[in-house]
Amino acid sequence: MRVPAVQEAWGLDEEETADMFASHVYGVKFHFVSGGPGYIGDLYILQGDALSEVPPMALIRRNGTITPALGTY
Repeated sequence: MRVPAVQEAWGLDEEETADMFASHVYGVKFHFVSGGPGYIGDLYILQGDALSEVPPMALIRRNGTITPALGTY
């Protein structure tokens, strides 16, 4: 996994592959268009495989890099 915020949130090491991560997380990708001036592009939402006190993580693509969306994580 190459997204530092995701690695930190799920306690992943550098050797964890996307397939390994996918075995214990749910994810969805939207093509998001803001209702006003703002973000237009990919929006990713990740949720662990167990509902807990930890909220879903929202990520967006900025300048080619996936980063946490504002107000999350």
